[in-house]
Amino acid sequence: MRKGFIALALVVLLMLGVGSMIGITPRYVLATPAVASGIGAKLLCSARYVSEFPEQLAMGDLEQYSPALRYLSVDYDDSTKTVSTSFFGLSTSKARFLPGLGCANEFDRVHNREALASSELASLASHWPHGNRVESQQAPLQALLEDILAKDNQLGLNTRALLLVHDGHILAEAYGQGSGPNTALLGWSMAKSLMSVMLGNLSLRGKLDPQHTPLFPDWANDTRRDIHLQDLLHMSDGLAFSEQYNPGDDATAMLFTEPSASAYALQKPLLHPPGTHFNYSSGTANLLSRLYFEHTGGNLQAAYDDYVDNIVIPMSFQDTIFETDASGVFVGSSYLYASARDWARLGQLMLNEGEINGRRIVSKEWVVQSTQTNSTENGKAYGYQWWLNDGGSALRWPDLPSDSFAATGNRQQYLMIVPSMQAVIVRLGWTSGSYPVSERFATILDAAKTNVQ
Repeated sequence: MRKGFIALALVVLLMLGVGSMIGITPRYVLATPAVASGIGAKLLCSARYVSEFPEQLAMGDLEQYSPALRYLSVDYDDSTKTVSTSFFGLSTSKARFLPGLGCANEFDRVHNREALASSELASLASHWPHGNRVESQQAPLQALLEDILAKDNQLGLNTRALLLVHDGHILAEAYGQGSGPNTALLGWSMAKSLMSVMLGNLSLRGKLDPQHTPLFPDWANDTRRDIHLQDLLHMSDGLAFSEQYNPGDDATAMLFTEPSASAYALQKPLLHPPGTHFNYSSGTANLLSRLYFEHTGGNLQAAYDDYVDNIVIPMSFQDTIFETDASGVFVGSSYLYASARDWARLGQLMLNEGEINGRRIVSKEWVVQSTQTNSTENGKAYGYQWWLNDGGSALRWPDLPSDSFAATGNRQQYLMIVPSMQAVIVRLGWTSGSYPVSERFATILDAAKTNVQ
């Protein structure tokens, strides 16, 4: 009896975790155990077997979402690379690591990931961005980034990677908390920006018509048939998807309790006319993943091979894993793990107007469209899965040039591109609350102006 009361009290505490991804309101009490065990298994598995973090650091990161998650029962099995979790026996989950695919929660009768023949990423000795040789550091800038990272971590901001690119060269990079140049770090919603590039690559190769509707057969016989690709890219599709991160909310249900994120989003009805209302939606990003999947063969092996051949190899990703869900579709909303150098390659691609390492990945027009405001009235400063500094009113990052744009992610992940300075800044970490990105990045850019030789 006493244990039951304790379990119930902890469930309530989980739901009331201030600012947590997992829950705020008691009306989601029935969903809480499944979300708790699901997020625990997934994130702990990837932290252990993708980022290769120690258990203590991984658990500390997890607990930022709610202090009650410290009461999860967790079992690591290194022989099978699985992590099993239980929330007082009310819900259990298991996530498994597979080479090339990272971790995903497992579900009965869903085994789409196991048959994949994956590729080991090459480690290239050529100069960045083609390879991982970096010999372009500027001592004053290196000292500055190391100082910022140290101060961040004294303040409890948990910065793990900070990197500056200028004119196509890495001028400084600093790492902390067990991370290094080859550590694959979770970008959360920064994955959305790579998914935009992947769709742009399909368009460049003639495998996807941006004007074709309906986007999915399931939408052919209702008003969703009028949703265009551009509407998805702008988060203006009009679908009724909630991004509130409470237990039972669309975002948490999709990411932590469902075998197919895209199938979950595909069922959502239309709430607004397409193209009229901005609604930030991880469900929308996973519909873009579904489009990529369907336009590259409709199975995991074909989609994976296309991604490796047309994105990974030409962009020289060397420490990156793009995870799928149990159904075998990339989780384009959230689960791209990459080193700071690999994230910076994505930024350099955009600076180069769609080219990198002598290969065109997307058209120049796609890059231009990606960084233009959308047509909605409530959220214009959002391009093709990229956040824009200037949306026609106040700057999002007032200390940075107006042409700046960024991929951003939960826990204050940033890939900032500044075309007017030919600069890319990457910040990766695990920050609860806000990060002084505008101030920090302005300091870095000002120093670059002064110290670049």
